[in-house]
Amino acid sequence: MKKFFWLLLLALVIIQFFRPEKNIAAAASPTDIATKYAIPAEVKPILDKACNDCHSNNTLYPWYSNIQPVAWWLASHIKDGKRHLNFSTFTAYSYKRADHKMEEVIETVEKHEMPLPSYTWTHKDAKLTDAERTTLKNWAQQVRDQIRKDTSF
Repeated sequence: MKKFFWLLLLALVIIQFFRPEKNIAAAASPTDIATKYAIPAEVKPILDKACNDCHSNNTLYPWYSNIQPVAWWLASHIKDGKRHLNFSTFTAYSYKRADHKMEEVIETVEKHEMPLPSYTWTHKDAKLTDAERTTLKNWAQQVRDQIRKDTSF
């Protein structure tokens, strides 16, 4: 049993040297959603606290993100979140895809599917009030309306 403990401890120490790349952009993205669509003052803090860690190229990492294998798990979640929606590359999407992504924002926020429970469990301030959900949905609808206006859907 002692040997197993020491091997496990050694393995935990060794994996600390294998870290995933951090999701922190060096500069603002020219394809960021804010470059084309207005983000009102009441919406930005909601996006910052509940969305951008997983859906942008700039994650604010908690202290435990420096511990393996937690960092690998976080990197996987962030990669998956950005695969679904990345506000930092939003204006590079086709109009059809951008419209659909905003439709999904409205739907997932309305159904309380976002932010994920696993995220709000560790980020208590990311839990959205009904008023914040309404604000976020209204903004997403305004973006959809602008997309449709720009493309004459």
